[in-house]
Amino acid sequence: MTVSGDLVSDCSNCFGLCCVALPFAKSSDFAIDKAGGTPCRNLLDDFRCGIHTDLRGRGFTGCTVYDCFGAGQQVSQVTFEGRDWRTGPDVAAPMFDVFPVMRQLHELLWYLDDSLRRPVAADLVPELSRLRDETAALTGASPAELTALDVPAQRERVNTLLLAVSERVRAAAPGRSRDHRGADLMGAKLAGKDLRGANLRGAWLIGADLRKTDLRGADLIGADLRGADLRGANLSDALFLTQFQVNAARGDGRTALPAVLARPAHWQ
Repeated sequence: MTVSGDLVSDCSNCFGLCCVALPFAKSSDFAIDKAGGTPCRNLLDDFRCGIHTDLRGRGFTGCTVYDCFGAGQQVSQVTFEGRDWRTGPDVAAPMFDVFPVMRQLHELLWYLDDSLRRPVAADLVPELSRLRDETAALTGASPAELTALDVPAQRERVNTLLLAVSERVRAAAPGRSRDHRGADLMGAKLAGKDLRGANLRGAWLIGADLRKTDLRGADLIGADLRGADLRGANLSDALFLTQFQVNAARGDGRTALPAVLARPAHWQ
């Protein structure tokens, strides 16, 4: 099973929603402060980024890391049927409210699709498929229904099943499964370690040295990989890994990624 095209960002069919709806603060990731609902100063009239080819050089590293799981084009082309916030100002506020909700739903679909690709979770396929269909149906709801949606409750339903998948995948990994759930591993020296089947859910791996580390079958849902060194690491079968996490890390041509993820352009 390959990743659904609906879960891959397509900026050409989006009205620059991440550049408008989301706030950001001046930091190492962003050169300026910007309030939510306010267009970034670099956003052009045709919704393209005016400095796209030099975002990192101009101090907008955060933009090169962000991924919406395809929520942008869903909101732009499906929820609001191609009406944009510039020519239809009346849709601006509801569009900006819906976007973060849609992103969360698409993220859940990403994890469910990953689960459905796992042979060791075959016994959970009926329940996984039912929950995927339910979540996918929510993405087609009206703007009012989406803004009123209890997203935490939906996440909890999905997460219960994702935990069951994680247990099966990690149990099938060779060696001793390590539990680092929520651990503070910032800057940790983990180069060359065998972390197959490790539980790294929500772990803080900012700036960690993971060079040539084997992370196959490791549960990485919610793990913070900002600045983590993944050069030569094996994440080819890592569980619940996202493009957002990969974009935030450092890697190279030797880093093994799942087939559904793209190698970031800024990797050397």
